[in-house]
Amino acid sequence: MVSSSSIRSNSNGNCDDVASFFTKSDALFRKNLTFQKRNWKMNVGLVMFPFLLCLLMLMIQLVVNSQLDKPKYRCGCKCVQNGNGTCQNRCGVEFSATQQAAFACPIRTPHKWPALFQIPGPRHRAVQTASHSFAGLPHASCLETGSCPVTSLYTGQNRSSAQGLVREIVIDEFPRNLVDLQSLVSLIYLGTYRKPSLTNFVESAFSSKYPLHVILPSCIPNFSFMVPPVALGNVRFQQEITCVESSYLWRENSASINKELLQGYWRGNSVHEIHEILAAYDFLNSNEFNFNVSFWYNSTYCNVVTNPCLLRIPRSLNMVSNAFLRHFKDGGMRIHLDFVKEMPRAGSRVALNLSSSIGPLLFAWVIQLLFPVFLTCLVYDKQHKLRIMMKMHGLGDGPYWLVSYIYFFLISSIYMIWFAVMGSVVGLEIFLLNNYTIQLVFYFVYLNLQVAFTFLAATVFSDVKTATVLGYIYVFGSGLLGAFLFQNYVEDTTFSRSWLMTMELVPGFSLYRGLYELSQYALAGHYTGTSGMTWEDLNDQGSGMKETLVIMALEWLIFLIASYYLDQVVSSGNGVSRDPLFFLGNFQKKHNRSFKISSRRQRSIVFVDLENPDISEERLEVEKILDQQGKQHPIVCHNLNKVYSGRDSKKHAVENLSLAVPFGECFGLLGPNGAGKTTLIKMLTGFLQPTSGTAFIDGLDIISDMDKIYKKIGVCPQHDLIWENLTGREHLLFYGRVRNLKGELLQQVVDDSLKSLNLYQGNVGDQLAGKYSGGMKRRLSVGISLIGDTQVVFMDEPTTGLDPESRNNLWHVVKMAKTNRAIILTTHSMEEADFLCDRLGIMVGGNLKCVGSSKELKTRYGGSYVLTISANPAHEDNVDSIVNGLSSNAVKIYNVGGTQKFRMPKKDVRIFEIFNAIENFKKQTSIKAFGLADASLEDVFTNVVHGASDQNLPD
Repeated sequence: MVSSSSIRSNSNGNCDDVASFFTKSDALFRKNLTFQKRNWKMNVGLVMFPFLLCLLMLMIQLVVNSQLDKPKYRCGCKCVQNGNGTCQNRCGVEFSATQQAAFACPIRTPHKWPALFQIPGPRHRAVQTASHSFAGLPHASCLETGSCPVTSLYTGQNRSSAQGLVREIVIDEFPRNLVDLQSLVSLIYLGTYRKPSLTNFVESAFSSKYPLHVILPSCIPNFSFMVPPVALGNVRFQQEITCVESSYLWRENSASINKELLQGYWRGNSVHEIHEILAAYDFLNSNEFNFNVSFWYNSTYCNVVTNPCLLRIPRSLNMVSNAFLRHFKDGGMRIHLDFVKEMPRAGSRVALNLSSSIGPLLFAWVIQLLFPVFLTCLVYDKQHKLRIMMKMHGLGDGPYWLVSYIYFFLISSIYMIWFAVMGSVVGLEIFLLNNYTIQLVFYFVYLNLQVAFTFLAATVFSDVKTATVLGYIYVFGSGLLGAFLFQNYVEDTTFSRSWLMTMELVPGFSLYRGLYELSQYALAGHYTGTSGMTWEDLNDQGSGMKETLVIMALEWLIFLIASYYLDQVVSSGNGVSRDPLFFLGNFQKKHNRSFKISSRRQRSIVFVDLENPDISEERLEVEKILDQQGKQHPIVCHNLNKVYSGRDSKKHAVENLSLAVPFGECFGLLGPNGAGKTTLIKMLTGFLQPTSGTAFIDGLDIISDMDKIYKKIGVCPQHDLIWENLTGREHLLFYGRVRNLKGELLQQVVDDSLKSLNLYQGNVGDQLAGKYSGGMKRRLSVGISLIGDTQVVFMDEPTTGLDPESRNNLWHVVKMAKTNRAIILTTHSMEEADFLCDRLGIMVGGNLKCVGSSKELKTRYGGSYVLTISANPAHEDNVDSIVNGLSSNAVKIYNVGGTQKFRMPKKDVRIFEIFNAIENFKKQTSIKAFGLADASLEDVFTNVVHGASDQNLPD
């Protein structure tokens, strides 16, 4: 181990100064790179995942498109003879053998189809039931026979006028003299159970087995009629027409209609119990001079996402308009709605665009996959106290945050660039068609948001397993909710945009929204043969990319601020938490500080008379040090208290402790388990906040200046805080750089440290610390605490678990290191305390019971001598008589083969009396040998602990 004096003598002199921000950041970045290199298997898995996903999507797309490229799905073509005898290849619907192939054909003149009603199915029509008991509905028995009428509701300000309009809606009889479909449509109103399709190039009602229906007030039994045939290319359609009775029911107002429509869908326990109304009308103030109608229609059979389709509205509006004309104007007047037709379209090739259709969900999973990985890294450092360990050795929050942020962002960027490159190589159009600069901005903002969100989430967790599980649940859950819930709201134009933006405050949803927009523009570009999203498209009314970018950018900044704030005020493995209002400044803190110190000074006087003289002297020494600014002691504790409050009582872990440790001294803390030794070390090193009192490390207050104190101390905690994936050498290199060791000096110090710790031979120092034995880890922790020019070192049971040889070697290392340092060491080994410590203090029940050197404590608290006499076994009784004559309270503690040991209280006997009695006994009897020993440190410890226990007993 290289001592601090030898480091100062180095010509570089770089260890005398505190390491700069850049030096600390460089140390942490090097450590992270080493860790990343060590975990190459995980890195390969992360890199391969986007590649395998892109490859899988490409293979699925190729396989599916190879099937879609077969004649069954291609527009049919035929060579048609021209007048000059030549053959010309023509493609069209008329040459297609299947309906799927017809969809790929160009349609220059779309077919005319009748405008139809959407009629409720026989099992869904509104009837009288316990849950749907509105006036005028038919009995539920008609559901069994399928003969229920379709019901329409109506209301208005003038009932007679509304009834007159309703009578004109109804057609009394079915015309028989029909020539073609158009003449039929112009005279009657046709409906269908069949749900419409997305387009109307082919009317779905004519390509199904379901008949068409005409609505009449009453139906003739066995009514049936065949529609004149319709030719579409080489396909002929002909449908049967049946009759459905209609029922129009008056309601007093529109609120009654709303209630009935709502209950018709809400009260049913299954899909077969839905009570569906055909339509509803509110004629309001309609009269012969004013046509004002509100119209309710059923749109539930169409869903913009799962089942997009056309709504059959034109015929209903035409029907009520004609009723107005016939009732108020002329019975022969009519607005003809002969047909509906689609717009012409160009031919297309049916192909699967997997990246644009299901890409948002898969890409959201891939991009967010790093979130639980980063979260695990941050929480791992907290759970295993590695972050506070780095902090205690001088690595502040600034370098930690900066390096961790840059480190995570660089990994995310490389990961995303690799994903985008692979997606472009395999031909995923979400990458190829959209403007690359838009993608760059979008992914840049989101990756920063994800890193900031990781820091924010890390403040909540303190367990790695919990953080990992919940991290992956968030990734996959947000993706699934985005695909099956959030996307529905995005596509629903009636959904509140404000609520949509509120949902996008969840980073997973904002990512999904951006990916959805990119996929939709890529899909449109695929079918139109144009590019995808451009910068001009951000201003489109239907595009949400601009709002998404703004939300993510604002959240990025807000999450960073919130993460830093929570990290400072929530103590969960990062040391002592700060005041929630720390950002307001130091005025209030200084004011409160001066008041607390003065109150502590007053309190100390109360306890002086109740303490042992050595404790009182130590307390007075602390008072003098605090009053005399020039007297330097690197460790000063003043009335330090730590109280834990329970339900019914308070536990004083440390009570009114005052202590001063000068340079060059190793102060040993002894005490039984639970005495408060480790609690004291934790308060002095920033793990715990004192309840009251304070301590000064090299003149700096542990309450307000802990960040500065960390630059001056070294800590060997009770439990080894090391990275299992780093070697011993890498640990020392990292902490050496944090201590501002550089270049050859750093290498020399690390080598000397490994040699002194017996970790150099056999390349033990270059093995992973996770494979070290408990003793090797302990030696490494001691080496970490002593590396660099630290002025104060805290060691909490540093030799626990070491074999005798290693322990003895480590003692010499610590003894050499204390030359220019102040060391506080806790131990249960009396031999260790005797060898290492210049002064000792024994704590019992949170109180410091005695302070002094080993010799002073033995003299003060030893309490007895041990007298050993070796004589002829025949004279044992004579030996007993002599010893009992010296002290009636003497106790025999050993007797083997004539050698006897006695413990005699010091208060009963003087040393010269013992020697006189032995000399007189020699004259009477032969004595082989005798010896007189003072009490051991273990005796002192036992006496002090038992004495403290006796004092605490009730009277």
